Amino acid sequence: MDLNQIDKIELEYLKFDDYLEIKAVMKSAYSSMPDSYWKEDQIKTLLEKFPEGQVVIKVNGQIAGTALSIIVNYSEFDDNHTYRDITADYTFNSHRNDGDTLYGIDVFIKSEFRGLRLGRRLYDYRKELCETKNLRGIAFGGRIPNYHKHSNNLSPKEYLEKVKLKEIHDPVLNFQISNDFHPTRVLKGYLEGDDDSGEYAVLLEWDNIYYEKPSKKAATQKKVVRLGLIQWQMRPYNDIESLLQQAEYFIDAVSGYRSDFAVFPEFFNAPLMAKFNHLSEANAIRELAKYTDEIVEKFSSYSISYNINIIAGSMPEVKDGELLNVGYLCKRDGTVERYEKIHVTPDESKVWGMQGGKNIKTFDTDCGKIGVLICYDAEFPELSRLLADEEMEILFVPFLTDTQNGYSRVRHCSQARAIENECYVAITGSVGNLPNVHNMDIQFAQSMVFTPCDFAFPTSGVKAEATPNTEMILIADVDLDLLRELHQHGSVRNLKDRRKDIYNLSLK
Repeated sequence: MDLNQIDKIELEYLKFDDYLEIKAVMKSAYSSMPDSYWKEDQIKTLLEKFPEGQVVIKVNGQIAGTALSIIVNYSEFDDNHTYRDITADYTFNSHRNDGDTLYGIDVFIKSEFRGLRLGRRLYDYRKELCETKNLRGIAFGGRIPNYHKHSNNLSPKEYLEKVKLKEIHDPVLNFQISNDFHPTRVLKGYLEGDDDSGEYAVLLEWDNIYYEKPSKKAATQKKVVRLGLIQWQMRPYNDIESLLQQAEYFIDAVSGYRSDFAVFPEFFNAPLMAKFNHLSEANAIRELAKYTDEIVEKFSSYSISYNINIIAGSMPEVKDGELLNVGYLCKRDGTVERYEKIHVTPDESKVWGMQGGKNIKTFDTDCGKIGVLICYDAEFPELSRLLADEEMEILFVPFLTDTQNGYSRVRHCSQARAIENECYVAITGSVGNLPNVHNMDIQFAQSMVFTPCDFAFPTSGVKAEATPNTEMILIADVDLDLLRELHQHGSVRNLKDRRKDIYNLSLK
């Protein structure tokens, strides 16, 4: 049909009164299989069992195509199932309202309407239905109608590979692959009488990236997460109580904005070293480490009372005689987890005798999986890639930099981590001066939240930024669903497109 002849295209639920018309459409679509059309009682059964799964597309009021589907418990079927198996001998008794997979029974377009991309509209409806019903995904057996032309020379598997490489055109497979369906296996003896396909089919699947496994818990995982970054002013404190009072003030403030995370900088407790200034730098920081347990205990109580997850920046800690740079994730459910700085700077090693940590992992929270890298660690892309492989969605980088040069390294490397790992990255640091603490004289910071660079995100890749070198809080919302969409349908897909056939990355 000529495009200028089209007045209206409508997607509608199939009605039983449409039967004679869809019968004619099906006969037209499957002209090589003249007896392959659905009987009246079969259409009636589908409409009774699952009316939402049966739709037609009309052009100028005339049915141009139809899509039929059921919901099944996919685990009930063998990977080598047949069309007869999946439809329960064409009775559709395999349909389960509480199933987990939308199974495509049929899609057909009348020959005169082909080329108008009407099939894509039908599949888009199926995808939306799958998401609305919170199903794992869509599956169906796709015919390979051009296989008979190559069956003497190619196995079905070889045929599939050549179709994927664009060496052979197959109208069904080419359409499905371009429509985000991925082939998972070849099904033998799938559809009786399909001589063009040699009775083979390719099992095609589409994964619902928004699927949520039903939970028995009352809590739900958040999709939009609010981050509260604390750009901390370095100032003298008379004692630990004064420092904790200032910390609680900021936690209270970001909690008041209903933030899900309060994020402190690296070595935010450094002002407490002033009373040890008469000691060497190495001994002074070891004295500072004696406050760490008390601060963590207090932060954990704040996380509960203010109902917020706290990234406790980092603090010095002596463990088995080694001085480490560590931080704590204090969750609002009362649990506490620990992270370590893996790469210490030359200054940390030379002046303080600090050692690098050995543990790197993601953390499960009520706001998805997160990772934490401390300052210099953000300049080593391997670490964040390992966390991304564990499905990290937000990376937090508490930092401490004295000059703009040092800050620029952390800032630009952190933004690169957001792009290459398709995640959000939040960095926060300290500002101001500490004249009475050796090796901690000046600070420079601008806290920021970075995003991937694609259409759903800011073109600059910067979600929010604080005023440089000013004590303040920065509040920003990040949408985790946008990441899931990006992983599957982004303009580029850095995680999926890695050439794992020629290189690999793993923890020792």
